[in-house]
Amino acid sequence: MNFIDALQQGNIEELKKIPKSDVHNHFALGGSRKYIREKTGIDIKPLTHPLQSMKEMDAWTQQYIGPYFNTPKMRRFLIEATIKQAAEDGVSILEIGEDVWGLKEFFHNDIHELIDVFYGARERIAPNMELRLQIGLSRHCPIEYLENCLQHFFGHKEFYSIDLYGDEFAQPIENFIPIYEKAAENGLCRKAHVGEWGTASDIVEAVEVLHLDEVQHGISAIESNEAMDYLKEKQIRLNITPSSNVLLGRVKNMSKHPIATLYRYGIDVTVNSDDILIFNSDVTKEYLRLFQSGCLTAEELNRIRLNGLTNTINQAYLLTPRTQKR
Repeated sequence: MNFIDALQQGNIEELKKIPKSDVHNHFALGGSRKYIREKTGIDIKPLTHPLQSMKEMDAWTQQYIGPYFNTPKMRRFLIEATIKQAAEDGVSILEIGEDVWGLKEFFHNDIHELIDVFYGARERIAPNMELRLQIGLSRHCPIEYLENCLQHFFGHKEFYSIDLYGDEFAQPIENFIPIYEKAAENGLCRKAHVGEWGTASDIVEAVEVLHLDEVQHGISAIESNEAMDYLKEKQIRLNITPSSNVLLGRVKNMSKHPIATLYRYGIDVTVNSDDILIFNSDVTKEYLRLFQSGCLTAEELNRIRLNGLTNTINQAYLLTPRTQKR
């Protein structure tokens, strides 16, 4: 059964068999709920109602994740659970990684240990999956602290991208220019979470100032034709997480999600999971929800899926053996 037929029939098991990408996945919250319960007895309940802020989401994480997974052993287990979830969901390209602070906290400040844990889990669970390692940065951290942490990461070609996330208003975006200049020198795909809570002009500013290749979320671009024209002209990819946007109160409902407007405007978009354990939304469910809500047609969603499997940047990384078995 092909993707379009499976969507139209609502056949989730067939949809899971069809290749797709997930390039906006926070692995600490991206694992298989069933796998975690079977292996540890920990039963993590998904959200049952929309949240109103990132602060509420952080509180949920502290309650349901923090008490159980804040050790090196359990951090490794979360990596395993996320790759397990992705494999069961038919994800053939998975982009996940560790926040820079996690290197010392969970991997003895040994970058080789961190890399080997991620690749080791991939080889045990899904050896044919293309794993792209990401370097995560929190906007809340002082720049000097981030620069010191990044000394361990830069220079290691196993890393595909760098991503800035957290409160979009924590500090001015231009503070991160030196970091992103260094990331460019290291050949990393440059990403940042922007336009989830901020404005269309915030998206344009972030792309211009940090020379971003891709934007995580970016849904506020629909506020401005000028911003959409800019993203289209610059061929900036938006890695969108629809259920997350709805459950965080950024979008009223799935049928009205901005992804349809952005896609039909000609902007490069992908569909992704974000935080599976919170939003109960793997990539297959995202596609199905978008179709069943009437937001996008099956044909449009299939083109978006295929687009997500097309590499538009960082080709040097993708052509090296490290994306296969190490």
